[in-house]
Order: sequence, then structure tokens, then C-alpha cells
Amino acid sequence: MPDILKSIIFGIIQGITEWLPISSTGHMILVEEFVKFTNTSESFWEMFLVVIQFASILAVVILFWSKIFPFGRKENGGVFYVKTDIISLWIKILVACLPAAVIGFLFDELFEKLFYNALSVSIVLILFGVAFIVIENWNKTRNPKIDSLAEITYYTAIIIGFFQLIAAIFPGTSRSGATIIGALLIGVSRTIAAEFTFVLAIPVMAGASLLKLLRFGFSFTGTEAAVLLVGMVTAFIVSIFVIRFLLNYIRKNDFKIFGYYRIGLGLVVLCYFFLFKG
Repeated sequence: MPDILKSIIFGIIQGITEWLPISSTGHMILVEEFVKFTNTSESFWEMFLVVIQFASILAVVILFWSKIFPFGRKENGGVFYVKTDIISLWIKILVACLPAAVIGFLFDELFEKLFYNALSVSIVLILFGVAFIVIENWNKTRNPKIDSLAEITYYTAIIIGFFQLIAAIFPGTSRSGATIIGALLIGVSRTIAAEFTFVLAIPVMAGASLLKLLRFGFSFTGTEAAVLLVGMVTAFIVSIFVIRFLLNYIRKNDFKIFGYYRIGLGLVVLCYFFLFKG
């Protein structure tokens, strides 16, 4: 199979699993067993997995532009003004990023060595799958306290940030899954939990992509450049559809289906690696 076609496959997986709370890492571990690049280096593969996420960020930026761009222009006279509510949102986003940014920067390679393996990923997939089911059952009798992005406080933001830290430490958690669970626990509605998670991904994934790219350098071969570009374009297009789907889905449904899916995927990963690779 040509590397370009493999890049499209990885782009589709990235675009789907980055935004649905089902763990992109768990899926990549499985798919990598059957689909591997043949004309690129191992260091390129490690960089590719992170930098391809930048394309998913662009999808969020486009879809949420009106909610995240802090400048407006008055119709009469064309005078520009600053939207203070959006500035406040960005400060809260940065506050939520602090735990994962600090700990991730200091210990990212250590966490990767300790926990980036089939057993750890499987356990976390299953545990957070159960958490989704339990929390959604608990939420049936509760009304959300926070039903708009403007109602998210700095305290709420930092709590969600610590849940994001869990995802930074344990692959298989799912960054979106961890932050959504944290938000639901402290009374954020499903829709706002998802929206805050999407916006929170912008600085997190942009920073991670830039750091990984700088470590790799810019000495791409022609094949590597084409593979990365195709993967990013694919991830961007798929992300647009998946984000829209999820926002529409959770207006009428809960997250339990993703919990069941995570448990099933965790068992598949566990069985495959310990029955066939152990």
C-alpha cells in the first residue's frame, strides 16, 4: 500500500478519534500494527502522529471562529472593538492549559516510556469507558449548573485543566474524554463541555505540534512532506464533519455509547497484544 494512501487512513482516524472521546492513541496503536509507513523514518512517524493534530485544530478555528475571535467591527463607522467576554474565555483557556503544559513539558518523554504500551492504554480505555457510563447515569437526576461558555469560571477552568493532565500522563485516556468527564462532574452541560474541550485543544495541540516539529527539524524528504501534507488535509476535512456530528448528537443523547465503545476497544487491544503478540 503506498504511503500516501496510508497517510489518508491515518488522517481519517485522527479526524474521528481526536474529537470523539474514544482515544486516538488506542486506535493508532492497533492500526499501526497493520499499517506502517515504508519510506519514512521512525522519528518522522513519531512527529507525524503529533503534527497531524494541527490540522484538526484548524477545523475548530473555522467552526468556532465567531466564538473565539476577540475582535469585532461596528456596522456604523467600521470601528473595531474588543470582545471582553472572548478575551476572558481565552484567559480561562490558558489557565486550564497550565497543569498539562507544565507537567507535560517536564515529563512528556518519561510518561511516554512508562505508559505508552498496550497494557496501560487498554486499562485506561476501559476505566474511562466505565467512568462515562457511571457519570452519565448519575447525571440523569442532576441539572447542569453551567450552560454557556461565559458561565465557566476560573475555578471550573482549572479543574478541567487537571483532568486534561490525566490525559497527558496516561495515553488512551483521550484528551477530549478526560476534559468532558471533568466538566460533567462539576456541573457543566454536555454541549458546553464539548465546546470548551474543542477550544481548549487549540493552544494544547498547537503547542505540542510546534514542539514536536522543532525537535524533528525541517529536513523532510519529498515523500515525507507529501505524506504529512496529505494526512493533515485529510484530518482537517474529517474533523469538520466529526465536530458537527458530535455537537448535534449530544444535544439529544448522552456520552454512554462512547463509554461502551471504549470498553470494547480496550478489550480488543488487550486481547490482541497479549494473545497474539505476547
